[in-house]
Amino acid sequence: MMDFARSSSPAVQAQLDRLALLSPGGDRLGLDRITRLLERLGRPQDRLPPIFHVAGTNGKGSTCAFVRAALEAAGHRVHVFTSPHLVRFNERIRLAGSLISDNELAATLGEVLDAAEGIEPSFFEVTTAAAFLAFTRTPADALVLEVGLGGRLDATNIVERPLVCGIAMLGIDHQQWLGKRLIDIAAEKAGIAKPGVPLVTHLYPRGVAERIAWIADGQGAPWLPRGGAWDAIGYGRSIRYRDAKGALTLPLPRLPGSHQARNAALAVAMLRHQERLSVPDSALTAAMGWAQWPARMQQLGPGPLASGREIWLDGAHNPAAARILAREVLRRFGASGVNLITASLKSKDPRGLLEPFLGLAVQVHTVPVADHDCYAPGELAGIANELGFEASPFERIADAVAAMPADRPLLILGSLYLAGEVLALNGEVPD
Repeated sequence: MMDFARSSSPAVQAQLDRLALLSPGGDRLGLDRITRLLERLGRPQDRLPPIFHVAGTNGKGSTCAFVRAALEAAGHRVHVFTSPHLVRFNERIRLAGSLISDNELAATLGEVLDAAEGIEPSFFEVTTAAAFLAFTRTPADALVLEVGLGGRLDATNIVERPLVCGIAMLGIDHQQWLGKRLIDIAAEKAGIAKPGVPLVTHLYPRGVAERIAWIADGQGAPWLPRGGAWDAIGYGRSIRYRDAKGALTLPLPRLPGSHQARNAALAVAMLRHQERLSVPDSALTAAMGWAQWPARMQQLGPGPLASGREIWLDGAHNPAAARILAREVLRRFGASGVNLITASLKSKDPRGLLEPFLGLAVQVHTVPVADHDCYAPGELAGIANELGFEASPFERIADAVAAMPADRPLLILGSLYLAGEVLALNGEVPD
């Protein structure tokens, strides 16, 4: 699956066009190509600021957002690398608090592509190399680095000595690359473990936890799971957190969803299990209100798509994320539930995505994901009908919204690429 990107900047688009011609389509794991590419670029990975490296199936982006917010609340300048972007390619690279400019992005991509001849790096490998170059050219105190796919063979795993590593919630996704079983997926995620570097994780089922512990021990990484080295629990309108440094009571995150408390707690644990950067308790408190992460149970503001309607947007695209989202729908809207608009890439499990909403949604409208290998709206509507929903296919998102009854809130989910289209149509561009 090619990771398409478009830009309104002619200079950036010219480099993205070069990348499309140079790079073979599809996700490609392995560290050989990124190693050779970065060698030609002078090994920028050796000149990065202290790194918070975050893997996981669901929640790793939100965890990165909480880490960034806390560090910035503490007065630190922070680089951030995340994927995919929603509307603009620039969203992937944040330099000391601001998205990379079009001019710098175009120049850096061009420099990487000039060096890439004969290597045939993937889209993500070129993006990673460009980000690392850009990060070395703007001073910062920390880098929040999100894994792209898996962990062990992900291009970001070229970094040799992060400050701390974290693994967010795990689920079944990307089986064609990471394995069919949760234990195998967990092993790939745990591949970011490094000698002497704390590996901070959630609490997982016994078999999964044992595999992560085994990998961490083999790497010489101190494994710090929730329920052991640290713990956190939601209590009323607060998070009660404790570790060897003491106990904290933090407000619940502003980001909607009870699951965000778990992501926030993981971020707090990562920050408190490193000694390089000072992050006072007041900064951790501020982060609960400061952290933003688009397309995660986000209510759309007034705009061309959402005018006069209550529309919520979430990038959930696998069964684990759908189950979490369905629980939030039930908590927020009760048994009356929502109407759904959804799409699904061919590499995903549309039945697993929709099943958690049985009894919470009746009307489902299906749409395509532009420029991606996705289920045709008619095929996806057929799957939804088989499950018991009243489903209808549409070729355009705006038509699917307009045709949806306004008797209940509308939730759009199924792909981060779809989420990006929705935000663009409504004029909400992340900054």
